[in-house]
Amino acid sequence: MLPPALLRRPLAAAAGLALPHAGPQVRLATGPRQNNGIFYEIRTYDIKPAKMKEFLKMVNKYFHFRTAHSELVGFWYSELGAMNKVFHIWKYDNFAHRTAVWHALANDKDWQGKFISEALPLVEKQHNEVVYLVPWCQLGKPSKKGGVYEWVTFQMKPGGPALWGEAFRAAINAHINTGYKLIGVFHTEYGLLNTIHVLWWNESPDHRAAGRHSAHEDARVVAAVRDSVRFLESLQNVLLIPLQCSLLK
Repeated sequence: MLPPALLRRPLAAAAGLALPHAGPQVRLATGPRQNNGIFYEIRTYDIKPAKMKEFLKMVNKYFHFRTAHSELVGFWYSELGAMNKVFHIWKYDNFAHRTAVWHALANDKDWQGKFISEALPLVEKQHNEVVYLVPWCQLGKPSKKGGVYEWVTFQMKPGGPALWGEAFRAAINAHINTGYKLIGVFHTEYGLLNTIHVLWWNESPDHRAAGRHSAHEDARVVAAVRDSVRFLESLQNVLLIPLQCSLLK
């Protein structure tokens, strides 16, 4: 004898009713992850237009008080694609590590007195995200000192890497195969979900323009992008210049 659920299915179909588990299944799993607790905090500040030069000067002068407490991956200011913004990325072993760092910062008189009290009035808005490196990417380094960075933000369709991860990875690898220098691919854990940030390095803005033109003529890139773009909702990029305190520079 058939189970009641299977007996009901023909009747439901005849009546035009949809059962909860009928139809294609939606994959909501996030897919593979890095095998450790390390994460990165991306902090973005909008600086008052007339105060940008003053803010950057203070960062270069006093930021050693901040980097004494945890690892700074990079610190940049925007050149193209956004104005009067700074981006910085911090590495943490786990969330307990971040909590301990922020407790120590709150009690650091040099940091609070020489930087925070003077810098906060120059800031219009702050934003942060917690991200992980995707499991198939390790944090890279530029080929040489100097150069510029491109920060590209992809807003993907809901479903996570289990839905669009393979197609996205193929598009990134296709660009790498044409000569693009990848620094990192980050997936949000806190913030706007289903967001991917990709950080590229170039020798100069003109070098980046030439590489992009070449990639657009590469059949491998065209095919991979066409396959991945079906999962894309929006796309934005910013050209970044590293500060003296940045590890990536």
